[in-house]
Amino acid sequence: MVTPFVTEFDLHLLAEGNHYRTYEKLGAHLTERDGVRGVHFAVWAPNAEQVSVIGGFNDWRDDRNRMENHPEAGIWETFVAGVEEGALYKYHIVSRLGGYRGDKADPYGFAGEIRPRTASKVARIDGYEWNDAEWMKSREGRHAPDAPVSIYEVHLGSWMRVPEEGNRWLTYRELAVRLADYVSHLGYTHVELLPVMEHPFDGSWGYQTVGYFAPTSRFGMPRDFQYLVDHLHQRGIGVILDWTPAHFPADEHGLGFFDGTHLYEHADPKQGRHPDWDTLVFNYGRSEVRNFLISNALFWLDKYHVDGLRVDAVASMLYLDYGRREGEWIPNRHGGKENIEAIEFLRLLTGKVYGEFPGVMMIAEESTAWPMVSRPVYAGGLGFGYKWNMGWGHDMLEYMREAPIHRSHHHDRITFSMLYAFTENFILPFSHDEVASGRGSLMGRMPGDGWQKFANLRLLYGYMYGHPGKKLMFMGCEFGQWEEWNHDASLEWRLLEYPMHSGLQRWVRDLNTFYRGQRALYEKDAEAGGFEWVDCNDRQQSVVSFLRRGKDPGEALLFVCNFTPEPRHNYRVGATAAGFWKEVLNSDAPLYGGSGQGNMGGVEASPLPMHGRPFSLSITAPPLGVVVFERQPGGEY
Repeated sequence: MVTPFVTEFDLHLLAEGNHYRTYEKLGAHLTERDGVRGVHFAVWAPNAEQVSVIGGFNDWRDDRNRMENHPEAGIWETFVAGVEEGALYKYHIVSRLGGYRGDKADPYGFAGEIRPRTASKVARIDGYEWNDAEWMKSREGRHAPDAPVSIYEVHLGSWMRVPEEGNRWLTYRELAVRLADYVSHLGYTHVELLPVMEHPFDGSWGYQTVGYFAPTSRFGMPRDFQYLVDHLHQRGIGVILDWTPAHFPADEHGLGFFDGTHLYEHADPKQGRHPDWDTLVFNYGRSEVRNFLISNALFWLDKYHVDGLRVDAVASMLYLDYGRREGEWIPNRHGGKENIEAIEFLRLLTGKVYGEFPGVMMIAEESTAWPMVSRPVYAGGLGFGYKWNMGWGHDMLEYMREAPIHRSHHHDRITFSMLYAFTENFILPFSHDEVASGRGSLMGRMPGDGWQKFANLRLLYGYMYGHPGKKLMFMGCEFGQWEEWNHDASLEWRLLEYPMHSGLQRWVRDLNTFYRGQRALYEKDAEAGGFEWVDCNDRQQSVVSFLRRGKDPGEALLFVCNFTPEPRHNYRVGATAAGFWKEVLNSDAPLYGGSGQGNMGGVEASPLPMHGRPFSLSITAPPLGVVVFERQPGGEY
């Protein structure tokens, strides 16, 4: 007797919405039945009257391979002999409601056609021989709040292209080597990839996902993407994926109105359509939809060994009135604007992910003051490991765009973030959102002449690496791209021929190296004891100074940041101990493009009390610069 592919127990779990390995049963699976090779197809369409598999193997006719229905779970399945890897297919669905007929891509398809074509593609995802066992064993420690995490955010289609071959994309396998070499050289610990899931519109950057289980075919097939992740792991680089459970596009071949009903989305547009993005909203209150999304999250961690998911647009999930005017949204059962079903979904999601893959990262892009996003569910939180600190990025860029002569009037923008820095486990992002959609580049927002723009950007990055929180930088920012990011073109790599751009890149490389080598910069990232203002009140001269500490009380780093182009000679800052304080980092060094002003290797502390401390240093704070001092052994804190 042949063992059924979808068992009675599978159907029971699917009906409950508790089958968190649905990708092992639904979709298109290469298999064998009674000695005959072919593909088993299965799809959820509970309101269909009839479902057929159509494809090149049956001339796209809907009367050839009709599927068997399991009404208790709404699952349709069939086996088609002779179908091989690479075959194109869709599901032809005839609804029992309203006379709807349509051809749909497979919600669980492992691969898809490149736009403008929309068929799913039979693909094999099992059988890849992974070589990343060492990374997988060690990654939990690499992702802890007391570990250094520095993320390079990448859009695979525009990081680097091949102009001599028609400006084509690099493949996953080509990217594996080049990206690993570059990221390793610059000292980042992780890459974060803008959504790689299949999407029909290039201009969405992947955020309008149709094929949730399919790495985009723009750059290769599933095994090629597995190779990319594997190679990065072998080079000691983690891989985080952007993931979009907040909304999906209304393309006809996609999830919307899937079986002639609003299956995945809410029926009422006040709940089921995002007015800002003209996309559809998942119905988080439906168990099968929660099952689909949680299975998808686990799928990427399981089959592709990815190290974390950055969950996009969490704020839009949490608030029923997100992007809506009065009268355009439906309150919850208590009359409030909180999306209770979405909150429950997020808590279930983070619990399942961390329960099965405790070494990964779950990161929330949440742009409001929703409390306890990165706190455990049992304590009332959402259960994420980290949250993007979008307020910090906004405040700093608003401050930096001010002409230095006006910065004294906006001094609080530098210091405000420390009032809430330890309420969450934060990541400090300078992301793709800061350099796209009319915002211009980071370099373009810096004030002053050419030299000052570079100095401002070096200063901003130096302050970022000194500030508590993990780090994230979008591609191109590390060498000062002048133009706004263009998803249809390669980064401006030619700029590295110019010393100021290569100097900025060297600065970022040295910041990463310094950050990873200094425990004071990461061990107490999420604890108030890891940061201490020396002086945050010198608004008149636009200078701030602070200490970073690790778990060893004998280790400390002193940062002094001068946000004006006026060098501050004989500038005195309080010090915690006597002895020699070595200058270990200076953004004004000539090799970075600076003017070369500094402290001749370091400063001896004087027994002159300052800023509530028994000693002080008399230093030069270079123009638009950051200097970092490390106390040398000897003396007491």
